[in-house]
Amino acid sequence: MRARRERGYETTRPDVRALVPRSARRILDIGCASGALGAALKESQRAEVVGIELDEAYAADARARLDSVVCGDVDRVLADADLGRFDCVVAADVLEHLLDPWSTLRAAAALLVPGGAAVVSLPNIRYWQALARIAFGRTWPREDAGIFDRTHLRWFTTVDAHALLEQAGLRVDAASPQYWDRFGRSPTFRRIMPRRLEPFLAGQYVLRGVRDEAG
Repeated sequence: MRARRERGYETTRPDVRALVPRSARRILDIGCASGALGAALKESQRAEVVGIELDEAYAADARARLDSVVCGDVDRVLADADLGRFDCVVAADVLEHLLDPWSTLRAAAALLVPGGAAVVSLPNIRYWQALARIAFGRTWPREDAGIFDRTHLRWFTTVDAHALLEQAGLRVDAASPQYWDRFGRSPTFRRIMPRRLEPFLAGQYVLRGVRDEAG
């Protein structure tokens, strides 16, 4: 199973790293998996990276790469562990796996210093290929990774993603659609594409939300 999920959950995620503030020196990586993303952040940011990971095998690998890793349920760790404060919280393709991602993100955002940022990556259920598979397949796919990962408990559109950050007290200041097919990736097509088509061509969104300086 892990080998089949490696491409989706054990990568350095340049799309996510692009939205991490360059000034961030202490970063919390929620659902850090084997630590590939966190290790890349340590190198590029010269930052301390703390990971939270439920899977013991992933956590063991991540400990060799990150400054520290807490293995356990994210909600219990956020509630009980003395993690300190962070300049940035990263939740890359993890919140959709949780029963209550809204309360989880609120708890994580509470650990941010004033002016700190949360970078969140979420699959977009309005992606045209996802809608087509449901409409024409007449069933809900269940796969090892991607939009139809069988372990997903929640699904988001871009509107839902913005609302998720806002209810956690975060002001969204960047939203980066990730295009998976040749239509969306084509620079020419993107220049002439009507804005209203974007939510159907992006398979994923990476968003950054900032905690108010007075928070």
